[in-house]
Amino acid sequence: MKKTVVAVVGPTAVGKTRLSVEIAKKFQGEVISGDSMQVYKGLDIGTAKVTEKEKQGIPHYMIDIKEPAESFSAAEFKQRVQHYIDQIESHQNLPVIAGGSGLYIQSALYNYNFSTQQRSDKVTVELEKELELKGAAVLHNRLREIDPTQAEKIHPNNHRRLIRALEIYQTTGMTMTEFQKRQSADSPYNLIFIGLEMDRDLLYSRINQRVDSMLKQGLLKEVKSLYNKGYENCQSMRGIGYKEFIPYIRGEQTLEESVEILKRNSRRFAKRQYTWFKNKLKVDWYTLTPETAEEKFEMILTDLAGKLKDI
Repeated sequence: MKKTVVAVVGPTAVGKTRLSVEIAKKFQGEVISGDSMQVYKGLDIGTAKVTEKEKQGIPHYMIDIKEPAESFSAAEFKQRVQHYIDQIESHQNLPVIAGGSGLYIQSALYNYNFSTQQRSDKVTVELEKELELKGAAVLHNRLREIDPTQAEKIHPNNHRRLIRALEIYQTTGMTMTEFQKRQSADSPYNLIFIGLEMDRDLLYSRINQRVDSMLKQGLLKEVKSLYNKGYENCQSMRGIGYKEFIPYIRGEQTLEESVEILKRNSRRFAKRQYTWFKNKLKVDWYTLTPETAEEKFEMILTDLAGKLKDI
């Protein structure tokens, strides 16, 4: 029989961590982080890493398993998550995945095939430097030559996806289009996706407040410590919450500018997360407000109990 996995998804700052713990408490579960940045030791405040108090005694996995200088890929994420799903099942407990890294979660829970060749941080850094020196048009023209299908889908101004498409080709020998054709919509698991959403203005306000709270907790000190240890060009420091402060540390922009850019990037990331989960996965969505969160969580737990009973 297929193993059952519950995944709590949605944009940043919406309440996924708290709900995943409530589900684990009620249904004898253990939680797997689905966040691609929480794997790094020392990146605590900027990734909103779950605290011991928030865990409420529930085992959590995929947290603090990498040094900041190490690389991390969706392929490794898939391998590790599937191992933990088996481990949690061996405890006769329910695996609960909580997080917002859409590609990583999808890769772990569906039959994604990855090249055995490791992806290279070096290639990504080189592409980012080339983008800065030569402009997006040069990179986009190169993508058009090797993968016209993706070139049509990816706007030249979408630097993140442009670099990703080129990086996949340079490190795996496959175009992104070829890579996507090798994927399967089938899953080795019985999947239950629970999505949390919120009014956009309310969510954006929560994101801004979260950034302010992170700064009070010592986010800038955390970033400076990692920077001073030489992690500036590592994959870990390219995450939201860290890269925004490097220009400030170098004296290239003010702290106020860095904070505003972080808030903007966090809001944009939330929008991308929401779009990804809406378009890529079959999710049961629940709309929250701070006032109705408790009530909605009770509804979710009741609905989930029915679904688990039917499996």
